[in-house]
Amino acid sequence: MNRPAAPGTVYADVHALGRDMRLECLWIDAPRPGAPLLVFLHEGLGSVSMWKDWPRQLCVAAGCRGLVYSRYGYGQSTPRPPREKWPTDFMHGQAREALPALFRALGVDARQDKPVLFGHSDGGSIALLYAAMHPDAVSGVVAAAPHIFIEDVTLSSIEQARRAYRETDLRARLGRHHADADSAFWGWNDVWLDPAFRDWNIEEYLARIACPVLAIQGVDDEYGTLAQIRGIRRLAPQTELLEIPDCRHSPHKDQPARVIQAVAAFVGGLEKPR
Repeated sequence: MNRPAAPGTVYADVHALGRDMRLECLWIDAPRPGAPLLVFLHEGLGSVSMWKDWPRQLCVAAGCRGLVYSRYGYGQSTPRPPREKWPTDFMHGQAREALPALFRALGVDARQDKPVLFGHSDGGSIALLYAAMHPDAVSGVVAAAPHIFIEDVTLSSIEQARRAYRETDLRARLGRHHADADSAFWGWNDVWLDPAFRDWNIEEYLARIACPVLAIQGVDDEYGTLAQIRGIRRLAPQTELLEIPDCRHSPHKDQPARVIQAVAAFVGGLEKPR
């Protein structure tokens, strides 16, 4: 299902991960010259349109220009072929290769611009990996409900999502945001429920992160416990934690104003001399 493109939408032709792909991107204009670049990395079932207007609200509050994009297999980006399975290190590949390739395709010099990454869920994990792998090409990371290791509660919720996709209107609802809902859902769901993925863990990378980190999680997150963000601070002591009551897996949806306030303050602090 193709949606009308929002103002500011462009399509970047990218070669990464052994394939050619076209990625859906949305630029958010800067409210002031020289504004920092805030890059949004979506969750495991997300896309440009699923963020709705929240990235723009955050960019206005933080005084940033923004880049929102749909990863391969999502949104209006190139769909994943039905028989193609994601490798268990798919998030590593996104951080190591796909995001840098997107920056090059868009003419973004990450070592000069040093973007701030806002990643949600899988996107938060990718943002952390990117910061560890490219420490000279990022100024800060905001990781909202990220995963750094596998928990039983995560897998249980993903199994529930599989049942919902098969038995409810979830497929139709995702179809409003993805050109190929099956591409997005089964790519994510199959790899997370692959027995080989049970050993997935990125803790070894976290000590390599040199930039400031803001780690955010809802106290009622159904996809992970607070051990996730507390583990980030244990291994990257420069991490600031924000644990939000009455909040589930999507802090920017459940507590949008609280998250905007925290991220705007975090980004403002990055611009001050240290």
